Amino acid sequence: MRVCFLGTPDAAVPSLAALLADPATDVAAVVTNPDRPSGRGHRLTPPPIKVAAAAAGVPVWQPDRPREVLPALRELAVDACAVVAYGALLPTDVLAAGGRGFVNLHFSLLPRWRGAAPVQHSVLAGDADTGVTCFVLDEGMDTGPVLRQASTPVGARETAGELLDRLAVLGAPVLVEALHGLVDGAIEPQPQDAGRATYAPKFAPDDARLDFGADAAAVDRAVRAYNPVPGAWTTLHGERLKIHRVEPGAELVDRAPGTGGAGGGSPIVVCGSGAVELVEVQPAGKPRMSGVEYRNGHRPDGQRLG
Repeated sequence: MRVCFLGTPDAAVPSLAALLADPATDVAAVVTNPDRPSGRGHRLTPPPIKVAAAAAGVPVWQPDRPREVLPALRELAVDACAVVAYGALLPTDVLAAGGRGFVNLHFSLLPRWRGAAPVQHSVLAGDADTGVTCFVLDEGMDTGPVLRQASTPVGARETAGELLDRLAVLGAPVLVEALHGLVDGAIEPQPQDAGRATYAPKFAPDDARLDFGADAAAVDRAVRAYNPVPGAWTTLHGERLKIHRVEPGAELVDRAPGTGGAGGGSPIVVCGSGAVELVEVQPAGKPRMSGVEYRNGHRPDGQRLG
């Protein structure tokens, strides 16, 4: 089976590795995003998929727009294409050049959580289970027919980043199986039930501002859903405070939601119902620190966060 692989971030690397390790698969080329400025020095940094493909000796294409690879993709004459978090919409003429089709690995159990941020929305909603779906791309947003799925429980304390790492590993062999099944006809694509669809748009930084008027469980889910990006945050004394981890804590009576209080070393913040302990935080312009370190330096007891 001859394939072209399209992907960009770390979450795509396990799938590329699985295809490279499969003796029945020839990865003819890899398509990824261009190198981008990164870090404080804004140095051009290659995408993780480029690094992995180059190490394996696979040709790497980095178009500014997907249509730029169309002539070369047609020349490859692939049996199918694999897509994992590529980061750009593929136009119809590119989709038509993918052999039997472009098989996308999506990090949810479609049709639940169609869109750019399925893992974050799953954690934010408090889903007990999630999973991965391999489906054939069409012109819609994650609307194509399904080839294979695999499910997994969502950990009670799992962040979106931790869950994504697990799903990336879970989905790699599912993608290999789905590609083979599509190419050899062993798997018949099944249409999605559009009536059951939910949507997972990308979150902006402003979306990640915590609402301490919600109950403690909801605040906890928000912190885990926005970890690592865009990062949950609040303000204290007019300065932004990033919240990396919290734990539901003892309720503080006679205090308004958002008020800081004393905990077992770490600050506690009152919520609309219950409270949360600030386990790991990051003040503006400073490194991450424990809640204990933060409390010692900032004394948020009795102060309002929001």
